[in-house]
Amino acid sequence: MSCRLRPMTGNFFTYPHQQYQASKASIATNLYQRASETAYKQQNRLYSAPAPGSVPLSKQKYVPTSGTYPKGFLASGIHVGVKPSNTQFPDLALLASLTPCSGAAVFTQNKFQAAPVTISRRVLERRSGEGIRAIIVNSGCANAVTGKGGLDDATAMGSTVESCFDRSEGPPAGASTTLVMSTGVIGQRLPISKILRAIPNAYSALSSTHTDWLLAARAICTTDTFPKLLSRTFSLPSSPGITYSLAGMTKGAGMIHPNMATLLGMLFTDAPIPAKTLQPLLAHAVDRSFNAISVDGDTSTNDTLALLANGAAGGRPITSAESEDGRALIEIITSFTQELSQLVVRDGEGATKFVRVRVVNASSFHDARKIASTIARSPLVKTALYGKDANWGRILCAIGYTDGLGPGAVVPEKTSVSFVPTDGSTALKLLVKGEPESVDEARAGMILGEEDLEILVDLGGGEGGAGKEDASYWFCDFSHVSTVRDCLLFTARFNH
Repeated sequence: MSCRLRPMTGNFFTYPHQQYQASKASIATNLYQRASETAYKQQNRLYSAPAPGSVPLSKQKYVPTSGTYPKGFLASGIHVGVKPSNTQFPDLALLASLTPCSGAAVFTQNKFQAAPVTISRRVLERRSGEGIRAIIVNSGCANAVTGKGGLDDATAMGSTVESCFDRSEGPPAGASTTLVMSTGVIGQRLPISKILRAIPNAYSALSSTHTDWLLAARAICTTDTFPKLLSRTFSLPSSPGITYSLAGMTKGAGMIHPNMATLLGMLFTDAPIPAKTLQPLLAHAVDRSFNAISVDGDTSTNDTLALLANGAAGGRPITSAESEDGRALIEIITSFTQELSQLVVRDGEGATKFVRVRVVNASSFHDARKIASTIARSPLVKTALYGKDANWGRILCAIGYTDGLGPGAVVPEKTSVSFVPTDGSTALKLLVKGEPESVDEARAGMILGEEDLEILVDLGGGEGGAGKEDASYWFCDFSHVSTVRDCLLFTARFNH
């Protein structure tokens, strides 16, 4: 949708300095109404979590109907009404372990960090990542940029959860063991009394069933059109007879360009992993998953991804990320977080395509990732993909202006670009070692007409020719609906 202004009628040009001021409100209102109506008609997003049966048909395949969840972990999702307009949907999630866990997390690098980010980081630091019992999450209000009162509210949420546990099994009173997360509108205080009164109900509702895990995943949703929940089982080399489980949930559809280390994620496993091993495992996985997705290029104030491990399935503790078990876990968790994070891209606001850009034969992982990120964030690339336009020049342009690359990272004469169909058919070569190919426009249109697409960039090893590193980024296109927020941002600036 283009942000065109309708011609004004009357004596608009008689007194420009006066008419400009008088017409601002009507212009802004017109833009807002048309943008909002278009977004509602085309996407019909609801701020509260989706009600049963309201998940769009195209997204229902991503909602699991069953799951295998880690031993000793329980979940619940209940309705509180954090936003007054939410009268029925779950908006408070509680995830808890029957026994103390090891914990690790990565957080947003946005300078305006929300109160729950500060409190959760403090909990992990003070406990050195050990003895964590629960994660409490509310949607509907981000508790961000809320000053000391916001910090007090986040602290109260954690302490109220802890008061529900049997202290004979937990840490001594006063030692915080609960991570706190919030998502929603920035700059507003939580209805904290309402939330604190509801926490015991969330605790009483804790269960290990798939239904309750799914309710928890629904409770953390904001503009999401479907709850994002995954689970899987795995084994480790040192304990081949033990079946471990890994579960995770996340939320997000807009303000997505995480720089961890409005997106939340939680991972849970019953494998025995101490905190000192968890943190490097999580950092490695996040760098290749949640830090490798982009919807709109915005980094939220609340981005948090946490991983808890309670060891309830038994087996030998994994004391090093460099051990055989540690290396196996890195692959398992990275693959899992990639799959989970990709659900966020598939639910991107206004998205019609799910795109993977893969950069291969780079001089370093850093170079490959920087180039992939630049392509994924390019508005020109995104709009071309939405328009089914095989304009590979936009991809090449993004490669060429990527900042922060090592010397000789990009050699034009060695660079190749292709579209790779997801049906397994032959790649469509666009550029081969710096030379343009004759592109079959009809086939290009067919490939770009599909929902899923891969862009392959081969750097040919860089200047030295020996580069073998690769990196991937996952992103979506920019459609008419995607431009609504840009129009609204323009309106806000216009009014000031």
